[in-house]
Amino acid sequence: MQRILMIDDDPAITTMLKRGLFYEGFAVDVASSGEAGLLLAHDSPPDLVMLDIILPRIDGLEVLRRLRAPDPQLPILVLTAKDTPADQVQALAAGADDYVVKPFTFAVLLARIRALLRRQQIERPTLLTFTDLKLDTISRQVHRGRREILLTALEFKLLHWFLEHPQQVVSKSILLRHVWGRDFAGSPNVVEVYVKQLRQKLEANGEPRLLHTLRGAGYVLRELPICIQPDSNCD
Repeated sequence: MQRILMIDDDPAITTMLKRGLFYEGFAVDVASSGEAGLLLAHDSPPDLVMLDIILPRIDGLEVLRRLRAPDPQLPILVLTAKDTPADQVQALAAGADDYVVKPFTFAVLLARIRALLRRQQIERPTLLTFTDLKLDTISRQVHRGRREILLTALEFKLLHWFLEHPQQVVSKSILLRHVWGRDFAGSPNVVEVYVKQLRQKLEANGEPRLLHTLRGAGYVLRELPICIQPDSNCD
């Protein structure tokens, strides 16, 4: 189920859209302020963002820039009552992929959402790399240098997620939600088991560690651990 993050402080709009998009097969998270939206986007990266420009405290354009900076591929659709050509130009220049003016027709909005998600799928790179680690999403081959690594389907999905979010600390709950799915009812410790298995395969020939644990926070794909002091809380 693809996830949409809606950042809008109008409960009438968000309630209606959340219900309609759910019936169309989407999971929807709602934030009523720019700060809340940025936190949700960081903790649970969405597949698409719908963003109002008129927001309390942080202006919607500033939220747009902060969302766009770390993720040039994230589809962002502006949904707002600001309807002048200048408003549209400003939002598109700030990084919006599409601009829809309120009031709107749900069928048209839905078509635009699906078009953005299709375009993102087409533009998404098929080869993901990090240092000497390579993952081909088409052939489903994984290599560490010249060495091919054979992964199970779930190990592949887990590594794919890490490669799409390098250098980001990712909690167990985020991995469970995005790799195992929202309906997973097993123990959260399954994440530790699969990270350990994946790490063993990535380091089978004595290669340097890339997948690190930050105890109490989660995991991160990077060349060096976050903390390197003798009494550090990571490995």
